[in-house]
Amino acid sequence: MSRLTDIPIRIEAAPTGGGALAKEAMPAPAFGLGGGVAAILMELAGSLERLAESQLPAAIDLRSLPMSPQDRIELRRALGEGEVQATVTADGLSSIRETRISGVWWVEHRDARGELTAELLEVTRFPEILATASDEIAAAARTLREHMSTRGRPS
Repeated sequence: MSRLTDIPIRIEAAPTGGGALAKEAMPAPAFGLGGGVAAILMELAGSLERLAESQLPAAIDLRSLPMSPQDRIELRRALGEGEVQATVTADGLSSIRETRISGVWWVEHRDARGELTAELLEVTRFPEILATASDEIAAAARTLREHMSTRGRPS
């Protein structure tokens, strides 16, 4: 299984007796991912393989998943912290953190009020939000040339 949608769901009645067997057969909690953190990690592994082979980036929208606080802690612990962190200030604050897994970035976007609007695990060499757009590069070149022409040439 490499996708969350591939996880089979089976509902079983709780056993009537007590003891260790009863605890093992208990259904997963009604909230959170249960074993889904492992499924996320498997999805990330597959996405990293595709990135290495075909240069195709991928993303997992964490806000679309039923994650409990414990799931989030477990996922953060599994991915760890990398060496790169960046903050982008645009319509709100975005934080981009490299995980210790090369190519996996934890990205959070907030609106002007500070409310979390998106939370993604991006699998890419470099998060797109950090890349300068081509039109901005062209405008920067024009601005620099204009600045140089108004300053005059050195004698």
